[in-house]
Amino acid sequence: RMSTEMHWSRWGDPEILATFPEAVAESLTAAFGVTRPCPAVERESLALPGCRLDAGALDVLREIVGAEHVATDDTARVRHTRGKSTPDILKIRAGDVSDAPDAVVRPAGHDEVQRIIEAAARADIALVPFGGGTSVVGGLAASGDGHAGVVAVDLGRMDRLIRLDTESRIAVLGPGLLGPQAEALLAAEGYTIGHFPQSFEYASIGGFAATRSSGQASSGYGRFDSLVVALKVATPRGTLETGTSPANAAGPDLRQLILGSEGAFGIITEVSVRVRPVPAVKTYEAWRFDTWTQGTAALRAITQAGIRPTILRLSDETETATNNPHLGLDGCLVLTGYEGTHEDVTHTRARTTALLTAHGGEPLGTEPGDHWAENRFKAPYTRDTLLDMGILCDTVETSTYWSNIPALYQAVRTALTTTLETDGTPPVVMCHISHTYETGASLYFTALARQNHDPVTQWYDAKAAASDAMMTTGATITHHHAVGRDHRNWLATEIGPTGTGILRAVKHHLDPTNILNPGALIP
Repeated sequence: RMSTEMHWSRWGDPEILATFPEAVAESLTAAFGVTRPCPAVERESLALPGCRLDAGALDVLREIVGAEHVATDDTARVRHTRGKSTPDILKIRAGDVSDAPDAVVRPAGHDEVQRIIEAAARADIALVPFGGGTSVVGGLAASGDGHAGVVAVDLGRMDRLIRLDTESRIAVLGPGLLGPQAEALLAAEGYTIGHFPQSFEYASIGGFAATRSSGQASSGYGRFDSLVVALKVATPRGTLETGTSPANAAGPDLRQLILGSEGAFGIITEVSVRVRPVPAVKTYEAWRFDTWTQGTAALRAITQAGIRPTILRLSDETETATNNPHLGLDGCLVLTGYEGTHEDVTHTRARTTALLTAHGGEPLGTEPGDHWAENRFKAPYTRDTLLDMGILCDTVETSTYWSNIPALYQAVRTALTTTLETDGTPPVVMCHISHTYETGASLYFTALARQNHDPVTQWYDAKAAASDAMMTTGATITHHHAVGRDHRNWLATEIGPTGTGILRAVKHHLDPTNILNPGALIP
């Protein structure tokens, strides 16, 4: 059984450790010129800053949620320090716990969250909502400057299926439900959300909404924000409830203020989502294309024809060769997935197959697709093993219109390669398309390079260059990883001064004392 608490300095289950065969490990370290491993410090060596909250503030929190649900011990504080981006991991592996919250509070429901916010506003305590702790953009790095302290509001006790409307196919869920928990509760009633990002095993329902997450099956089921029909939110100004009908013309949709707001405007306490019947059939298969350009054209044709396979994914030549050595392929790998009734799967698969064939695709059968599906959630564990070996591994992702994909692909690859080569650590840069729309698609890049003496700065420099390239080519700074702190400056460029002013005005109205996740999102 998977642990629901992640390792303090790695991704995921503390009992799972990815390993490479000795020959593969030696080949990797030789290829990147690694001369020494980079192990993490021992947990016992971490020196946390002292708790800044006074006894009175802690007593108020204990009165609200119960003394057993307020923690100031080192273990709880370490487990709620930052998220799981590569810089987050590198910092804590090096012993840096400077962003540890002063306390962790675990409310049981909306009313307790509302009371926590009101008490924090009175005492000027910063609050960081904490779901699964999977942020990869600095969304959980506590910023207590100018405040009396920082409290992580762990929503893990808010883990119920609150209500299921089978006639409307709407589920009302607690924000602290992790992906597997939510799916198990719904599957018992015959339903699924169909949202399976790579962080699925540890990410939460509230986190999916707060970051506008997109999962591997988004081509068929939709992005998480497109599945949300209503939200309940606790704010310093009081409770906000949005979503009263499937569609309306009652002014701007206030759900969109909260979706993607990362706790800066309020803490999500209920999420109502569209659900669908558990599919009777699931089938995955693979195709080979000669070139990235050819594969991209095929994905565009399928999407613009209105065909919606559940999964539609294209890896470039480098990613195909690096991630699938067992296939011995040149060219590019396309993965397709189909879920639903037997009739629906047969129909969608036939239409997709016809277009893939027409664009020069070569069928590879179901084995590569099944292999990918079985190993989908293991990649983050491999990232941490590479870090142990002294190899930097991280990702950037973006999205643009179909006509701009060639320019964006080249610009980001060049930015990452040039920056890391200039640093003396030439990288391997890979890319895939994993989310498609009628008008465009996402690009997801992975870079590997030898760690230098300061790998956090090394990666931030490379990511800054890639982010600049996104802005220069007219793409977005993030397709599904959210803004956090890492993307904040580029968000200002993307939305301009007027857009930035709107966000600041909303923040000032809802959170006038800036206690909600200060430093996140707002440029």
